[in-house]
Amino acid sequence: MRLPGTRYQEHGWEQVRKLLGQCSLGAFAGPGLDDYIDAMSAALSRLGSRFDGPGNSYGDTVRDLAFTLLYELQARSGDWAAFCTTLPSHPGEALLRKKFNDMYATLRDKVDSDNYQAACGRVCSPNRIYAYRMLDTAYHEIARLFADWRSHAAQVGAILGRDIDAAPIEVRQMQSIAGCRPEWILRWSASCDGPLHTRSKRFDALKDNPAKIGAMLAEIAEYEALSANRDADWRVDSGAALDWLDDYQRVMAAPEEAAPGPDRILEAQQDELDVVEAEMEIEIEIEIVEADPASMLLAASVSLPPGFMQMARLAEDPASWAARVMQEDGLPVRLAVYAKLTGPVDDVYPDAWCDPATGALPTMQQLAVLAGVSLPTLRKRRDAAVARLMNAARP
Repeated sequence: MRLPGTRYQEHGWEQVRKLLGQCSLGAFAGPGLDDYIDAMSAALSRLGSRFDGPGNSYGDTVRDLAFTLLYELQARSGDWAAFCTTLPSHPGEALLRKKFNDMYATLRDKVDSDNYQAACGRVCSPNRIYAYRMLDTAYHEIARLFADWRSHAAQVGAILGRDIDAAPIEVRQMQSIAGCRPEWILRWSASCDGPLHTRSKRFDALKDNPAKIGAMLAEIAEYEALSANRDADWRVDSGAALDWLDDYQRVMAAPEEAAPGPDRILEAQQDELDVVEAEMEIEIEIEIVEADPASMLLAASVSLPPGFMQMARLAEDPASWAARVMQEDGLPVRLAVYAKLTGPVDDVYPDAWCDPATGALPTMQQLAVLAGVSLPTLRKRRDAAVARLMNAARP
């Protein structure tokens, strides 16, 4: 889960938590905070490079996040005092690790709630950050149940509020947390005695309050959509931008009679694009006529237009950076990569890539059929292509 200003709400937190707990066992020698900070800093610095892996999708490493939280503790001596107060005189190793884990988990939500308030200008308590995380976890659990609805038909039916004997349309419609409905969260919790149906008062403000749940789900979804490029889009375009600036400076430095001005160059390029687009329209018409009957039947079997694969290939820009990196991958794999990194709906997608029924890229199930592979195989190929893109995007 990503929220504005936060750094500790993503997958890397478990590694950060384990790292801080492991180092704390050797660094703790009593109630002196300064001695503990010095010992922890030395311990974190001595660790091997395996802790320099990504701790979140902003580029912070596990070690970076651990250091940052350690220095936040130094600035919040009250949290350290509270920790020492609740610690028995001779705690065992297991209890000591648990106490450190609890202290850092509480500190994590305090830090992220403060940064959220600074980023958004809205009041946010540590408990509200915890509630955001609970809703995100609930969505992922519902998505898991939906994906395997046959094995969990009774619970999925309870979540949807009706008996089911066939694949529910909601399984296909819920492509992200934006499609998760508040009443599903409430029914899911009721179906498994979840966080909204316990005696805990932590989520009292959300119990029987679908409007508030919906607003929080929408906020998570909105920021996910805004940050779906994982902060890598500028790396993709950086080379092209530098090339353009070099060309621009060279043209401007040349005598006027030697080369046309930049506006004339852009006009000439646009004229060429107009010719190419006109030729592509002719090619598309020919391709539709000459489409392979087998591929037309395959597309129709997953409720896509008969000429989907041919038109989608023609609509792809082979000169794009991503297409060049993934040129050995099939079109279904490339579309799966775009859906994972940018989301199933984006204005930059050509109409020919999208399912007319949904206005979005085909689902993973549809793409697996088009690729002629199983869904797990398509996921493996997609993830391998994503890894190559990420490596190529690094400076």
